Amino acid sequence: MKSTLSKLLPHLLALLVLFVLAALYASPNLQGKVLGMHDIQQAQAGAQELNEFYKATGRWALWTNSMFSGMPAYMVAGDYPYTFVGKTVAVTLLIIPETIRIVFLMMLGMYVLLTTMGVRRWLAVLGAVAFAFGSYNMIFIKAGHVSKMYALAYMPGILAGVMLALRGRYWIGGAVTALFLCLELASNHLQITYYFGLALVPYIIMEAVVQIKEGRLKNLITAGIVLAVSAAIGIGSYGGRLLVTLDYTKETTRGKTELSLAKPTQPGQAAPAATAAPQNGLDRSYAFEYSYGIGETLTLLIPRVYGGASGEPLTDGSDMYKLLLQRGLDSAQAKQIVEGGMPTYWGDLPINGGPAYAGAVLIFLAVLGLFVVQHRIKWWVLGATILMLFIAWGKNFAAFGDFMFDHFPLYNKFRAVTMTLSIIQFLLALLAVLAIETLLSRKPSFAEIKTGLIASFALTGGLALLLWLVGPSLLELRKPNESAQLGQMFGDPAFGPDVLRAMIEDRGSILRADALRTLIFIVLATGLVWLYVTNKVKETVLVVVLIALTYFDLFFIDKRYFNNDDFTTKRQAQERIAPSPVDEQILQDKGLSYRVLDNRGYFMSDANASYFHKSLGGYHAAKLKRYSELMEYALPKNFMGVINMLNAKYVIQRDPQSNQDVAQQNPEALGNAWFVQNYRLVPDANAEMTALQTLNPKQTALIDQRYAGDLKGLTTLQYDSTNTIQLVAYQPDQLKYESKANSEQLAVFSEIFYKGNTDWKSYIDGKEVPHIRVNYLLRGLRIPAGTHTIEFKFDPPVWKTGMTIDLVSNIALILLIVAGVVIDSRRK
Repeated sequence: MKSTLSKLLPHLLALLVLFVLAALYASPNLQGKVLGMHDIQQAQAGAQELNEFYKATGRWALWTNSMFSGMPAYMVAGDYPYTFVGKTVAVTLLIIPETIRIVFLMMLGMYVLLTTMGVRRWLAVLGAVAFAFGSYNMIFIKAGHVSKMYALAYMPGILAGVMLALRGRYWIGGAVTALFLCLELASNHLQITYYFGLALVPYIIMEAVVQIKEGRLKNLITAGIVLAVSAAIGIGSYGGRLLVTLDYTKETTRGKTELSLAKPTQPGQAAPAATAAPQNGLDRSYAFEYSYGIGETLTLLIPRVYGGASGEPLTDGSDMYKLLLQRGLDSAQAKQIVEGGMPTYWGDLPINGGPAYAGAVLIFLAVLGLFVVQHRIKWWVLGATILMLFIAWGKNFAAFGDFMFDHFPLYNKFRAVTMTLSIIQFLLALLAVLAIETLLSRKPSFAEIKTGLIASFALTGGLALLLWLVGPSLLELRKPNESAQLGQMFGDPAFGPDVLRAMIEDRGSILRADALRTLIFIVLATGLVWLYVTNKVKETVLVVVLIALTYFDLFFIDKRYFNNDDFTTKRQAQERIAPSPVDEQILQDKGLSYRVLDNRGYFMSDANASYFHKSLGGYHAAKLKRYSELMEYALPKNFMGVINMLNAKYVIQRDPQSNQDVAQQNPEALGNAWFVQNYRLVPDANAEMTALQTLNPKQTALIDQRYAGDLKGLTTLQYDSTNTIQLVAYQPDQLKYESKANSEQLAVFSEIFYKGNTDWKSYIDGKEVPHIRVNYLLRGLRIPAGTHTIEFKFDPPVWKTGMTIDLVSNIALILLIVAGVVIDSRRK
């Protein structure tokens, strides 16, 4: 027992240091303050209906109507009851405040990997710091991309398990691989998992080739079997979520469309041609919208070489400040404007929260690693880094991006390719630590590493020196057509050229300042390595100072974009989601179910209304494709027709005269269901979407020709004003209506048609009957004459299958973890 404790204590001390570093950065978290994270607020809004329903009934609904007029609830909130392992870990971690928890977990994952590789524990601390505090990671946290951060945190653990298995420690390697795969999928960010998989596969191939050459085929086969089984168990432990996600994906903007119409255009834009074949996956321009510029990759070394964030504060020494004084503004006004943020960023991203700064010290050490590390892993790190860069460049390296988009499985399901820059941070941190580990293990003389040390300084410090001296003359420091845009920003097109000249000067000053900063850190790191290899400082000094340099190098850049001012009290965070006067006005309507259109911004990317109402809009990465297409093609041309059939009973908008939000009731909203006077068959999706642009949905239902068989015998519809159909009971995934009609009718329900008759099932008087899709995405049903009860129930078979997979896999995972720990302990 004492022996085990003595082995654990040094690691516990190292982990305590990591926790302190995380807490130092996010210290307001210890005071009970939280981040007002945009994405988290939006997620809370979208999940509110489900949370309230659970509190009232003790049951998680499988469908929600709070966003986009309806979508599967398991994509928003709910419970996966048999994910025992992931839940246990999540509950245990709740003792740590969330922001500190995220940063600490990222460091913990890297620490686990590096100690698994045999790296000294304080070097493992160095690598953990270098990975977690990359500026892009901190910007992601501020934005509320929490699932992304957890996925990044568990990546290193997967690699640690793979390494253990390939070394012949099969049981513990399999257990670690399965556990971290489970946690990776629990994070629910498949894009990070996918990109990491792309980076990991070459490593496995490399190791397999080496083992075959060394005659260790038996070890390789055994490790391969272990990893395959472990991967199956790890993936299966969250197989339910993965299964329903993959099932849902086919119906979303990432799935295949039936439309081949030309995309709608804005006024003044040339109309694009219709596509030759329906698109499968995301639209290419949308997928590559956030592509990192090739030259912008320099931000890994020099943070604001491309100006920093979209809006950076300037000082009263800036050229922009001086220009505003010349323009006639007083000093207070000019200072307020420039300190409020100016468009310093001139890169390719449409919006930029800050640069992807990896760290001057880190980059120098990683480059040094290419010269001094003798293990083959450095070539994998180099190759994987290049691959991740190619992905991040997206449309700016179209030869690669387009090929992958067109030919590589699942590649066209993801957007924002720039997130691979966080994986690059991980790879660089790994190589940097291996560089120092090599120096400490080999203890080379200065003569032995002189060439590598000088080359590393020249490639990093030399580049920083060059950009400090002549950077503004080498780079353009402007965007295309920026003069006109800057003129519009100040309301005077003639002022644009003067503003651009001032901005170019300020961008040049920012560039030079950060280049000098990078140069100083590289000089310090180079000097420290030189002092060590010439025996002027000890190992402890080298490692401790490198940790400090790396931490403070990244710390102060991170604080430019994510600092204590971004935290708020829990009370203030709650006040942000309190109902406004217009919300309270609408909530006076106690109708069973109606929808609200929040027209104050772009409702398709804002879920604020969903917190209090069933909304036509929302905020989610996976919208139903047919719904998005309706909003893109039909809404602009038939606004009232579309919102009426979606039962938008209220429209929230800003009154331009009073500058106040108002809620206007829409008397033409068609309600939860209605009988149409006639229907019209159309041959395909193109014809249906075109007809929707002029449709009066109150009178006519548009129906795809494929449903003609369901309408057999229903040739005419007899209109009778006394016929009624109304919603009488509402649960998010169970709807009940009552109808009275003197003849057979065709009813249209203002509900999303989603996997009709398999997931959503319809019943008349308790007997299951088929329903059809009408008006491109609503439900239609033939109703017999007389009085009837109609029900819709959401009962997806894929959910039941997923729960079974979860149960079996989690039991297997628990057994594997226990076996791995016990067997590996006995082996030692």
